[in-house]
Amino acid sequence: MRTVVAAVIERGDRRLLIGQRRKNDSSSLKWEFPGGKVRDGESPEVALARELQEELGVTLTKSVELGRVRHQYAGTPEELEIRFFAAAIAESEIVPQAFEQVAWALPKELGNYDFLAANRQLIAQLATGRIKPIEILEAIGETGAR
Repeated sequence: MRTVVAAVIERGDRRLLIGQRRKNDSSSLKWEFPGGKVRDGESPEVALARELQEELGVTLTKSVELGRVRHQYAGTPEELEIRFFAAAIAESEIVPQAFEQVAWALPKELGNYDFLAANRQLIAQLATGRIKPIEILEAIGETGAR
């Protein structure tokens, strides 16, 4: 099983950062949270920091795991374990390098985007306010995991 990490980054105005996969990527033009595959010998937190730097040019300052989903996409031999993290970044400006486009969407607007199937449960929890990433990060304070 392959482990994948994804960052749920929330701004002070409650908007969440989402990215649209490129036209020539697998699952082209589907929306997702930034992240990617964990490399051999890499912890999920280190992978998350690396992926955010590569995809958005940002520095991860704090993260806490929100949940995990197992999913197998049609036509792929390998099951994925996707680990979602509430994530805080140092920069206010992002430089998207791995997406067709990015958007800052309110939780209630997430249903308007065509997300990857593995994101559906998390999106429902975000849209209904059951999960509030910024509050989770604030609750762990400065002693939290990274």
